[in-house]
Amino acid sequence: MTLQQLKYILTIVNCGSVSEAAKQLYISQPSLSSAVKDLEKEIGVDIFLRSSKGTTLSNDGAEFLSYARQVVEQAELLEHRYMNKQPSKKLCSISTQHYAFAVQAFVSLLKDLNANEYECTLRETRTYEIIEDVRHMRSELGILYLNDFNQKVIEKILKENDLRFQLLFVAEPHVFISSSHPLAERTIVEVEDLDEYPCLAFEQGEYNSFYFSEEILSTRTQKKKIRVSDRATLFNLLIGLNGYTISSGVLNKDLNGDQITSVRLRTNDNMRIGYITNDNVNLSLLASEYVIKLKSVIADFGYPIINQEDEP
Repeated sequence: MTLQQLKYILTIVNCGSVSEAAKQLYISQPSLSSAVKDLEKEIGVDIFLRSSKGTTLSNDGAEFLSYARQVVEQAELLEHRYMNKQPSKKLCSISTQHYAFAVQAFVSLLKDLNANEYECTLRETRTYEIIEDVRHMRSELGILYLNDFNQKVIEKILKENDLRFQLLFVAEPHVFISSSHPLAERTIVEVEDLDEYPCLAFEQGEYNSFYFSEEILSTRTQKKKIRVSDRATLFNLLIGLNGYTISSGVLNKDLNGDQITSVRLRTNDNMRIGYITNDNVNLSLLASEYVIKLKSVIADFGYPIINQEDEP
């Protein structure tokens, strides 16, 4: 077993495919596949499951990846300390529901990153895909919320896939609306106040279950509803159509400007926002630093951070 083989495995997982990994490593795909098979034969474990749909980590491969990542990171620290070698390109991948605070933490992470090269990914995507990304190691962590309505379903899926939810904070639901919206001067709005306005929600693709909705009260009937796939489009429609969406209330003026405002929604529900990780993998140093940035951003908005030992 060589350090180079371990780096090959990490690159394949980060790229999501052998062909893309081969391009980044500047070797042929057959050479890369052969190196991986030699390693699998040596350790007696199938690291990857191969099918017509592509290559995914096996359960044994997920455990192997956890050790491989630690070894590679420690080797790079040794090389940097004693051989004057520059550390390799920093890698980090995060999947998240459409939250401004997740983007703000990502910005802070990269601004403070002391590296000449990095390749980081931030996926604002659908709830089911967040779970799949973390399950298959395409992302080290995924950010989503639980509430009384979706918790049992989501937690069942997480448990079945060796994923763990770490609570960050509890948010009181707010509506995001245009600063010129008729309800913008309110300190709190009732659910019924919203009935005449278009409701905007993030579409969830083929897994368009109410349990995967990014917005609470997803089963409530609306007269006007628009589904969108990205945050920029949603905000443009909020402004252009006097629409609304329900979210955490954590809104960053630097990233989103002054045209959108947040107003508290009166409801007994709440959003328990946190991140999911894979039990078979330890977070990289960069992903761990991202969690610290997340907590800092959330605390700056006045929300108390909930540590795991504080949970009931």
